[in-house]
Amino acid sequence: MADVTITNVKKTYDGKPVLHGIDVTLPDGHFVVIVGPSGCGKSTLLRMIAGLEDITSGEIAIGGTVMNDIEPADRGCAMVFQNYALYPHMTVRQNIAYPLRLAKLPVAEREERVAQAARILNLTDYLDRRPAQLSGGQRQRVAMGRAIVREPEVFLFDEPLSNLDALLRVQMRIEIKRLHKRLNATSIFVTHDQVEAMTLADTLIVMNAGRVEQIGSPAEIYRRPASVFVAGFMGSPAMNLLPATVGADGEVVLDGIAGDIIAQSSLRTGTPLTIGIRPESITLATQPGKGLPVTIDLVEELGGSRVAYYNLSGSELAVVLPPGDEGLEGKTVWLSFPTEALQAFDRVTGKRLDTAFATSVKRAAPLNAEAVRV
Repeated sequence: MADVTITNVKKTYDGKPVLHGIDVTLPDGHFVVIVGPSGCGKSTLLRMIAGLEDITSGEIAIGGTVMNDIEPADRGCAMVFQNYALYPHMTVRQNIAYPLRLAKLPVAEREERVAQAARILNLTDYLDRRPAQLSGGQRQRVAMGRAIVREPEVFLFDEPLSNLDALLRVQMRIEIKRLHKRLNATSIFVTHDQVEAMTLADTLIVMNAGRVEQIGSPAEIYRRPASVFVAGFMGSPAMNLLPATVGADGEVVLDGIAGDIIAQSSLRTGTPLTIGIRPESITLATQPGKGLPVTIDLVEELGGSRVAYYNLSGSELAVVLPPGDEGLEGKTVWLSFPTEALQAFDRVTGKRLDTAFATSVKRAAPLNAEAVRV
């Protein structure tokens, strides 16, 4: 297997820049997931690694060998596409063996590799069927088998689960992760689904508008997002992002909520901030009138938990609540913002600010509303 090094890679279409200088090193044997919204350049980058797109400038190296001028078939990569790309007139056995037939491998070796891939992917009983006789998940496994038999240095996955229903997506995620552990191959997986990204990745690359926003482990990116974009993109529900300003003595006050101090910081007076906090980190105040009063607009029941939505001075706020009584919509609760869970971002640049928050303070006048314990 091999590591993949991408050095100042840029891509333009008709003079319009699509990738703005990508610099990343993908370690040997890692499962790397590139995640981002549609149009951010993630699939373009994957296709450049595979050799299906030309590189405008920069270098891509696999195992220390620069691949810029190497033909796709000679790069040691195998790609699994979104649409399976199976030949309908061929059996599963023939589809899996097709790249080996093109490579003119001996029949005995072809049969051995196909049988091994079928065992790995639980396709042995389906080798004589045609794609029309298979489910969506089975067809995707056939496409993966066709990649496995090539014994590549790098596996490339271009949103391979997006055509599957919700249950199959979960099952295939598990199968792909198990396959990676079994083969210990360098794998690069592209998706716009942040749940897929979090569950599959050893290393996560978050892209936005042709640039890398952050690289790190899923836990690191979730807990310490480098920008407002990452904070809002990674997580379901997403991180709450609220405008705030640093007042006198470092008091952090939410904009539009006069007199309510949620924390104290060492930041300069007047600094415009975006304060972030994960929905599961917000807690309910233990006593009525203590904390930030909000009225519940909507509740999503998820079985094991609930997500309650509020409107806080024009900003939507989501809070994960434990299961409990129904009928919370329209009622008032008091919320507490644990200072250890607060994230601060520069409101102008959107970049993360590393600052320590002191114990939160509350100065709001109590509302004449009944507190709800949930």
